[in-house]
Amino acid sequence: MAFRFDDQQRDVFDGQRRDGTVPPRSGVGLKPEHYRTIVESNPDVGFFEVHAENYMGAGGPPHRYLTEIRSRYPLSLHGVGLSIGADQPLDRDHLERLRQLIERYQPGLFSEHLAWSTHDATFFDDLLPVPYTAEMLARVSDHINEVQETLGQQMLLENPSTYLAFAESTYSEIDFIAEIARRTGCGLLLDVNNVHVASINQQWDPVRYIDEYPLAHVQEIHLAGYTREEDDKGRPLLIDTHDRPVDEIVWSLFEHAIVKLGPIPTLIEWDAKVPAWPELKAEADRAEAIMVATDAKEQRRAAIVR
Repeated sequence: MAFRFDDQQRDVFDGQRRDGTVPPRSGVGLKPEHYRTIVESNPDVGFFEVHAENYMGAGGPPHRYLTEIRSRYPLSLHGVGLSIGADQPLDRDHLERLRQLIERYQPGLFSEHLAWSTHDATFFDDLLPVPYTAEMLARVSDHINEVQETLGQQMLLENPSTYLAFAESTYSEIDFIAEIARRTGCGLLLDVNNVHVASINQQWDPVRYIDEYPLAHVQEIHLAGYTREEDDKGRPLLIDTHDRPVDEIVWSLFEHAIVKLGPIPTLIEWDAKVPAWPELKAEADRAEAIMVATDAKEQRRAAIVR
């Protein structure tokens, strides 16, 4: 079921669509399987998000479709290759390609991961975790400052999906991320699925995590599906696979976050085993329905208090 806004809200969102501002609505990751459907049907979604590295070539069909879609919708750009936590300088060539891509498409939001994926000249397929130490805090902060200065745009930092904790960590994850935001002025991307995945794998409370998170810096939310496996001792092990619908527990955590944040740009991530457009759109509609209903409920509650 699609959820509609009133005429005044629609005028606001139409203005955001034209100027590139990402509205507080649901969006979806743009996939080649859906290019033509989107161009032909102009679906009612708030925005599209793309992985930056998929559009660093000079031209071809991906750019042709992205240019057309960007003319109709705001865009969020999500990087996976900067390797913010690497123990080496940032790749200046990669950063320059990213700068050119941002100049070309003027995304309303740009985000990257709290992770590393490079060592010397080797590139890994995975986004690898970092220890939460003073040395890593300084390194990540320096790298984010360099990124923001080069791009001329604020970066959002995404909380990681983790499977274990480093013994040498001297900060909690929340305190580490909050201090990065304080030092760099970066924004935050709250991946609610990552919160659930890490909470099961490391056995901590995801609701408390959200309650204690530096929510004032959050400008976007991600929702995705995960795969449930078991470790060698038969304990649940969740893998952040982005290849299925959002789990009911994650929807519940999302609603909890929206009570605290209000409506906010919310992305449905589905990167493998990508479904037909109607199924992906239905996930986005559900996210939007939760935001609309929760916002209305909070407004009624505030009116009663007054």
